[in-house]
Amino acid sequence: MLFDYKAVSAEGRMIHGRLDAINLIDLEMRLKRMELDLVTGTLVQHHAFFGNNRIPRPELINFCFHLEQLARAGVPILDGLTDLRDSIEHPRFREVIAVIIENIEGGQTLSQAMAIHADVFSQVFVNLIRAGESSGQLPEVLVSLTESLKWEDELASHTKKILMYPAFVATIVLAATFFLMIYMVPQLKMFVKNMGQTLPTQTKVLFFVSDLLVNFWYIFLLAPIVGFIIGQFILRTNPLARTRLDGIKLQLPMVGPILKKIILSRFANTFAMLYAAGIPILESIRTTQDIVGNRVVRQALQRVEQSIREGRNVAAAFHDVGLFPPLVVRMLRVGESTGGLDKALLNVSYFYTRDVKESVSKVQAMIEPMLTLFMGALLGWIMLSVIGPIYDVISKIKT
Repeated sequence: MLFDYKAVSAEGRMIHGRLDAINLIDLEMRLKRMELDLVTGTLVQHHAFFGNNRIPRPELINFCFHLEQLARAGVPILDGLTDLRDSIEHPRFREVIAVIIENIEGGQTLSQAMAIHADVFSQVFVNLIRAGESSGQLPEVLVSLTESLKWEDELASHTKKILMYPAFVATIVLAATFFLMIYMVPQLKMFVKNMGQTLPTQTKVLFFVSDLLVNFWYIFLLAPIVGFIIGQFILRTNPLARTRLDGIKLQLPMVGPILKKIILSRFANTFAMLYAAGIPILESIRTTQDIVGNRVVRQALQRVEQSIREGRNVAAAFHDVGLFPPLVVRMLRVGESTGGLDKALLNVSYFYTRDVKESVSKVQAMIEPMLTLFMGALLGWIMLSVIGPIYDVISKIKT
């Protein structure tokens, strides 16, 4: 395996490099022979050129479930991981587990071995495993992780429901419009003009748009791609632009409130798991900041962390941010006063998850007729613009 390493020479000089090793222990020994002291070592991830190299969530769910069953039955971790490695069909995941086994045999704990594969096991995942190891409750932690991953999978399906249908209908509408404008309208254009009629405004606009698409079709096809690439470059190089975009997402009509509920539901569920596993509140909040996926919400959680650090209680800190509704803040206050903060957070997660399901159903019910009306209006405008002049000529001939 290939590792990127940072090491210190005998002279105290920091050295960066890349070296083959079986695991981190082997890497450290090889660097020792080179008279270097290892500081950090990160496994170089090999990305696939074709297809997605990411581990599917169902694979992680099965992994947690089977490892929990083996651990609860008293099977040693190494034996359980070996059995899982031999039974997993996903080649990338099988390779990851093989590396974890080697690292554990080299002296690492399960959480340390998992932490090397940050692209597979998130910081939340690793922290929970570490907490389970230290408390002797690894099977219980694995049960929580299994339920959480199932919940995330369900939440992801709700998110896809919001996007897939509108995207599908929009693609059909754009493809049909493109075909009509480039193929059908030019054929009717000369026929309509040869009638000698004064063309109405909507017909002139239709012919103008058709001419643009016929003459500059490549610009219309390339512009979205170029715009997307430029936008991605700006977002990657300008943190302020990314923050503003994340803020705009939360303000979008219909979709914005649902997105906010999904983010807050994910935060509450993860926070509840971390806190229930015995991880301190401040560390739990700090860990959840990396999983919300929105910089505006992340900055709000940073302010919450700072408020708690300065002596504010949890409920007051969340209330001051203004991100959570009063009902949720009240649930946090009750949970904090009764010592059941993890249960209160799970209730918050349930509250938002149920709200997300209802909101998705409502938005879908609204989007479908709206897209149908838009498609009908667009096609009606095209047909009216073309047929209108022909109908006027026929009417004059009859009179």
